[in-house]
Amino acid sequence: MNARLFRFTIAALALLGLSAAQAAPLKVGSKRFTESYLLGELVTQTLVAKGVPAEHRQGLGNTAILAAALQQGQIDVYPEYTGTVVRELLKRESPADAQAPLAQINAWLAPLGLKAAVPLGFNNSYALALREADAARLGLSTISDLGAKAPALKLGLSHEFIARADGWPALQQAYGLKLQPGTGLDHGLAYQALADSQVDLIDVYTTDAQLARQPVRVLRDDRAFFPRYDAVLLMRAAVDDGPLQSLAGRLPEATMIRLNAAAELQGQPFADVARDFLAGALASPQPPPPQGFMARLLAPDLRALLAQHLALVLASLALAVAVAVPLGITAHRLPRLASPVMAVVGLLQTLPSLALLAFLIALVGRIGFMPALLALFVYALLPIVRNTHAGLQAVSAGLPQAALALGLTPNQTLRAIELPLALPTLMAGVKTAAVTNVGTATVAAFVGAGGLGERIVAGLAVNDSALMLAGALPAALLAVVVQLTFDALERSVMPGRQHNAGKEFRDRGA
Repeated sequence: MNARLFRFTIAALALLGLSAAQAAPLKVGSKRFTESYLLGELVTQTLVAKGVPAEHRQGLGNTAILAAALQQGQIDVYPEYTGTVVRELLKRESPADAQAPLAQINAWLAPLGLKAAVPLGFNNSYALALREADAARLGLSTISDLGAKAPALKLGLSHEFIARADGWPALQQAYGLKLQPGTGLDHGLAYQALADSQVDLIDVYTTDAQLARQPVRVLRDDRAFFPRYDAVLLMRAAVDDGPLQSLAGRLPEATMIRLNAAAELQGQPFADVARDFLAGALASPQPPPPQGFMARLLAPDLRALLAQHLALVLASLALAVAVAVPLGITAHRLPRLASPVMAVVGLLQTLPSLALLAFLIALVGRIGFMPALLALFVYALLPIVRNTHAGLQAVSAGLPQAALALGLTPNQTLRAIELPLALPTLMAGVKTAAVTNVGTATVAAFVGAGGLGERIVAGLAVNDSALMLAGALPAALLAVVVQLTFDALERSVMPGRQHNAGKEFRDRGA
């Protein structure tokens, strides 16, 4: 009987696990530039239309982050380019490898548990561009001219292009260029910086919508350095690409440029552009009127983004309080540890946020909520540890001594006398950490953890200041609300706690 019951239980759990796995949506990733956002939306909406649950985790970062997330199963599919797969992921440098057919690329990807499928129909190569007036004045038409004529130009290259195996370092060597890359610039801001003469030479994608709008000259790659970057969908080997085959060959370069223009130049939301294309409505010559700022501020995604943002802030704050308060107490009780503890948490506070996120992604082996949570936890430690220690130090030494003389244990004294008296200072540290983390949590969007930073990152991708403000303003208002909430909490709780501490002390004395 027990054996049958055991087998039945195992079978039921297996069926539940199977149904849960079937119900889990496919996770679609995308990089932080217009075209990738759009392709991610096209993939997501195509899957949903075919009855496959899917969600779009947009703007996760660069190639390395997306590829790692794919291999770890945090995402299932994302749009990529064959040249990037060969050069950046597979580390194959020969020109012949860069032009390999899809079947060969898949043979190389198989040991990684990945595959490339659904050729979308366009090639989006890298190129270098500068203002047409400067190109004419300097006589520049090819990349070789940059080396031969050695003009003094200020470069505004994207961060990924500076670091990629098929980017600036290899290009500089192939052409013998003496120009220095300088400081990295987000691709979404590059065209505006070029138009404003803040930079002179930028890297571009050949399907950028801005190329038709801006008076720029694209320099010819006369040594054929850049491989073909045919758009495909890179996915885990176990993913069924059948529901996505309807996208194969459906996006020639002219169509992709129109899609990019609809999002970047006309200000249409990525989801709307994808929906219109799939419905065959993008060809309409009259673009919809741009949304007003209030419509973008109060868009339907606001509630979900606020919830994600608050979850990050509150979870990291709770974790920091659980660790930092005992650390502050330890530093108070063991004075010889006070300086080392303060030095360590102070050092952690100085770590740059993106550098810390990169380290934590490598440490935990995943992107998303967990590394963002740990980063915010690290930044919340210093004010709480410092204020806990300072609050306890400010308590008159005679009070704990008198409490001990009346028979209270050290822990009872701490709980009933010292902590209530130190609570105003301690809570000021918690408040500082909470308000600071509301702002810092916006960087979580760079690693796919969501929150109000999603709008800021998406706005950067299309150089849309209104969209950036639609993310920054709620974050600022949320910080004010958190500040006022803690102020109200201090007014309502502190007097009572301090009164109770005094009452317990007097009762013990009686």
